[in-house]
Amino acid sequence: MATSADQTFSIVYSSTANHPLSDTDLAALLTTSRRNNARVDVTGLLLYRQGRFLQVLEGPEAGVRDRFRMIESDARHTDVRVLVEDRSMQRQFPDWTMAYEPITTAMAADIPGYGRSFDDMAGVSRSEDLADTIRTARALIHWFQDRSIPLL
Repeated sequence: MATSADQTFSIVYSSTANHPLSDTDLAALLTTSRRNNARVDVTGLLLYRQGRFLQVLEGPEAGVRDRFRMIESDARHTDVRVLVEDRSMQRQFPDWTMAYEPITTAMAADIPGYGRSFDDMAGVSRSEDLADTIRTARALIHWFQDRSIPLL
């Protein structure tokens, strides 16, 4: 029987940037995130759209919680909301210290749940039922997991 020590812990959260990020800003954020995540064996995915973030962090629970505490206290964004905390037997993004793929407007229309995930997350409060938002976010995450090229 698997123990919690054998499992991968993950957090999916959304947040709002305090100001729009340029490609240069995102590149710097990714460089720092990848270095910090690798130090604590955390992998994941970062999505950014029109000032909103959706991020998956996964790995040993202590490492994920450590990274999330740092993210949560980062003054560059607000409205940090945990959407999903989960345990599984394997990582969704095992080779990605932090994957990122720029999405064009044309691509966005073909990605399941892409626009809807960000729209839903902006309007859902903690007291509302998050089941639909979680399903949409997971469909979006799986699309990236199945399609994107790992960036180390």
